[in-house]
Amino acid sequence: MKRKISSTGELRKFFLGMKKGVLHVLSRIGVLLKWALFALLSGILLGLVGSLFYYCMKYATETREAHPWLVLLLPLGGLLIVGAYRILHNEKDSGTNLVLSAIQSGEQIPLKMAPSIFIATVLTHLFGGSAGREGAALQLGGSIGNTLGRQFRFDEKDQHIMIMCGMSAAFSALFGTPMAAAIFSMEVVSVGIMHYSALVPCVISSLTAHGVALWLGIAPEQFLIAQIPGFTVQTAAQTALLAILCAGVSVLFCIALHSSERLYQKFFKNPYLRVAAGGVFVILLTLLVGNQDYNGAGMSVIARCFENECVPYAFLLKILFTAVTLGAGFKGGEIVPSFFIGAAFGCLMGNLIGLSPALTAAIGMGAVFCGVTNCPITSLLICFELFGFEGMPYFLLSVSISYMLSGYYGLYRSQKIVYSKYKTEFINRKTH
Repeated sequence: MKRKISSTGELRKFFLGMKKGVLHVLSRIGVLLKWALFALLSGILLGLVGSLFYYCMKYATETREAHPWLVLLLPLGGLLIVGAYRILHNEKDSGTNLVLSAIQSGEQIPLKMAPSIFIATVLTHLFGGSAGREGAALQLGGSIGNTLGRQFRFDEKDQHIMIMCGMSAAFSALFGTPMAAAIFSMEVVSVGIMHYSALVPCVISSLTAHGVALWLGIAPEQFLIAQIPGFTVQTAAQTALLAILCAGVSVLFCIALHSSERLYQKFFKNPYLRVAAGGVFVILLTLLVGNQDYNGAGMSVIARCFENECVPYAFLLKILFTAVTLGAGFKGGEIVPSFFIGAAFGCLMGNLIGLSPALTAAIGMGAVFCGVTNCPITSLLICFELFGFEGMPYFLLSVSISYMLSGYYGLYRSQKIVYSKYKTEFINRKTH
C-alpha cells in the first residue's frame, strides 16, 4: 500500500514538473519573438547600411589605387574629417571606446556618430590613410542599435542588447563572418564574462545582415591554405613558438597605437594641426617606401602573404603606418591592420621555422587578432570562417597561447578585464 502511494506521489511530481517546464518554455516564447523581431529589424537595417559602407569603401580604395597621387591630399582629407566632427559637435567622440562604455554603463551613443564615422572612414581610405573598416562597423552598429532601442522605449539593459545586436550585424555584413560577428560584440566588452542574454538577438541579427550582404553581392572574405600538414609534436612546438611571438607583436601594436596618440596630443595641441601633420608624415613614409602597400586596409597584401609574397619587414611598416594615421585623428579601425600584421609576421616566421607560409599567415592573423582584442572565442571562429576547419588544432593552440601571453594590453581602453587571464580571480581592470 505504501509503495502504491509512493508511486502515485512520484507520478504526480513528474506531471507537475512537466507542466511547470512547459509553462516555463511557453512564457519565454514571447521574449524570443520580441528579440527575433527586433534582431531581424536590426539585421536588415544594418545589413543595408553595412553594404552601402562596403561599396563606398571599395570605390574609395579602387579610386586611390587608380590615382595614387590622391595620397598627397591626405592632410586636406584630415582637415575635412576634423571639420566635419566639429560641425556635428562630435569633437569628443572616442569612437569604439564610447560604444563599449555604453554597454557597460547607461551612457548613450548619439546617432550622429553613424554619419560621422561613415564619411570620415571613407575619406581616410580615399586619401591613403592606413586603417581598417571594422571600427566604423562597430560604431555604425552601436549608434544605430542604441537609437533603435531608444525609439522603441527599451529599458537600459535591453538598450545594451540592441547595441550589441547592431555591432554584430554591421560586423557580419562587412566581413562575411556571421559566427564570429555574433560572438564578438558579447565577448569584447568584458573579458572573462559573456553577456549571454544577447546571444539569440546577436545571432539572428548577424545571420540576417550576412544574408542581406550576400543578396547585395558582397562575397565573404576567404583565404586558401594550399597544404596543411598533420598536427604532430613538432608542428605543435612550431605553432606554440609562433603564437608566443605573435603575442609579443600584438602588444607592440597596442603600445604603438596608444603611444602615437599621446605623442600627437603632446606636440600638436590643435586638432587641425595634428591631423594635417599626420597626413604629411604618412605621405613621407609612402614616398620613402616607394609604393602604397601600407596605405588603406591592405587586403591585397594579406592575400599575397598566403602566396609567400611578402617582404620580411612588412608587419613593422604596417604598425608604423597605422599608428601614424590613427594617432593623428584619422578614422577607421585597427582590426584589419591587425590581420595584415599577423599575416605578414606569420608568413615571415613560416619561412624561418619551416612551416607552410600560408598556414603560418593564417595562424598569425588569428593569434594577433586575439592578442589585440582579448577575444579568444571570436578569434577561433573567425579562423574557421576565413580558413576552414582543417587547421583547427593549429588555430586552437595559437589562439589560446596568444590570449594568455598578450597580458592586459588591448586596442580599446574601455574594454574591461573582469577576470584574470592567469588565475580564477576577479580583477575588474581596464586594458593598457
